[in-house]
Amino acid sequence: MNPAFLAIALLAALASIAASDCERARPPSAERTIEIAYSKFEPPFVTVPAGVPVTFVLRNDDPIEHEWIVGTDDVHARHRTGTEPYHDKVATEVTLPAFSERTTTVTFEEAGEYHYICHLPGHEGYGMTGVVRVVGD
Repeated sequence: MNPAFLAIALLAALASIAASDCERARPPSAERTIEIAYSKFEPPFVTVPAGVPVTFVLRNDDPIEHEWIVGTDDVHARHRTGTEPYHDKVATEVTLPAFSERTTTVTFEEAGEYHYICHLPGHEGYGMTGVVRVVGD
């Protein structure tokens, strides 16, 4: 057999193995849908893996605006007293106009529970809360 052909075949095989190892090393992405109806989040709990980008599809089926703020207690304390009228710059803070859908991608590095809450006046008290459970390996 031709030595040049063998060398090219060997290089192609090694490149294929390296590419498949890169694919396995890259964490898979995930997607979760959270719907809003009658001023409630559905589902009220979602579980996602730590360290993996998760795309949240947020669907507001209500005739009024809502927001989806996910984070730690200090994030929610700031939003309860804050004056930000609209959220579109931070992946964990999304404004949802009436009858709209938004997507945002978040990677939770640490396992734990992160609450998502609508902080518009009265909405949290009405029960517009949920939990993202982040699980590690």
